[in-house]
Amino acid sequence: MIYKNPISANTDQAPTIGVLITNLGTPDAPTKEALKPYLKEFLLDTRVVEPPPARWLWKLILNGIILNTRPEKSAKAYKEVWDAYGEGSPLLAIGHQQLEAIKQNIQEQFSGRVEFALGMRYGNPSISSAMEALAEKGCTKLMVLPLYPQYAAATTGSTFDAVSQALQQWRWVPELRFVTSYHQHPGYISALANSITEHQKIHGKPDLLVLSFHGIPQRYHEGGDPYFDECHATAQQVAKTLGLNENEYLLTFQSLFGKEEWLKPYTDATLKALPEKGVKHLQVICPGFSADCLETIEEIDQENREYFESAGGEKFSYIPALNSRQDHTDALSDVITHNLQGWES
Repeated sequence: MIYKNPISANTDQAPTIGVLITNLGTPDAPTKEALKPYLKEFLLDTRVVEPPPARWLWKLILNGIILNTRPEKSAKAYKEVWDAYGEGSPLLAIGHQQLEAIKQNIQEQFSGRVEFALGMRYGNPSISSAMEALAEKGCTKLMVLPLYPQYAAATTGSTFDAVSQALQQWRWVPELRFVTSYHQHPGYISALANSITEHQKIHGKPDLLVLSFHGIPQRYHEGGDPYFDECHATAQQVAKTLGLNENEYLLTFQSLFGKEEWLKPYTDATLKALPEKGVKHLQVICPGFSADCLETIEEIDQENREYFESAGGEKFSYIPALNSRQDHTDALSDVITHNLQGWES
C-alpha cells in the first residue's frame, strides 16, 4: 500500500488541474497469454459480473473453465483488429489521438495549468498509474472523464471504483470532479448526426439505420441502472436531429455474455431477421462506443455483417465510431471545460 503522498504542489503557483481520460481497456498483445490476465481482471470486477451469493462458485467457473477456453478465442478476434487504427490496440491508439486533440483544445481555451493523462479500467496504462503521473506533476485538483456517453454501473460506476480505490492509498486526496455521462450533450449528438450524414452521402440512405449499444443484463436495468433509458434518449436525439421517422431507425443491444436475459432487442438476432422483413440495405452505428474496438470492428462490421448478408441482406455498412473526429473531440473538450468552471484561478 502506498501511503506516501505523491503530490508535491508548489504553493507559490496556481493549483495544477489534472484531467484523466479513461476507457475500458485492452490486453497488451493479441495473444492467449496477454488475454488471460486482462480477462481475469475484467470478469472479477463485481460491477461487470454481479456474482451469486456464493462468490467462490463464480471464481471456480472463471478460473476452471472460462480462463482456460476464452483467452485463445478472444486472442484470435483481437488479431483481426490489431493495428487497425495505428500501432497496437485500436482502443489505445485512438485514445492517445483523442487525448492529444482534447489537450490542444483545452490548453487553447483554459487559463489555468492543466495536465492530462489516459488511463484504462483494465490493462495498461492503468487508472492508478495515470493518476500517479498526474500527481507527480503537482495536480491538486482532479477531473475524471470516462469515455462512456451513457452511464452504466459496469462501466462508469466501475471507473469511479477504480479512482476511489487508488485514492485510498493517497494521504493527500485531491479535489475531485467526476463526469457520469454526456448522453445528450449537443456536441456529442451533433457529431453522431454528422458522421451518419457524411456516411450516407457516400453510401446512400439505407432502408433502416440501426443504433447498436453494448448490452447489460436485464436485471441490472431492473435494479435501477439508468443505462437503458440513456441509450434511448441518445437514439431519440440523433433521430430528431436527422429528421428520422420511427420506422427509419432501430435501437438494439449487442455483446451478450452468459445465458441470462440481457437488454433487448439483441443486435445479432435483429440483423438475422431484418432481410425477411424487407430490409435489404442496412447501416449500423454504435453510439455508445467513443472509439472503435473489438466490439465494433470485429463483432459488428465482420460477424454481424455476415449474419445480415447470409440472411438475404444485400448491402451492409458500418458507420465508424466518432474516434478522433474534430467535432467529437470538440464535444469532449466542451464537457471538460464545463466541468472545470470555478477551477480557473
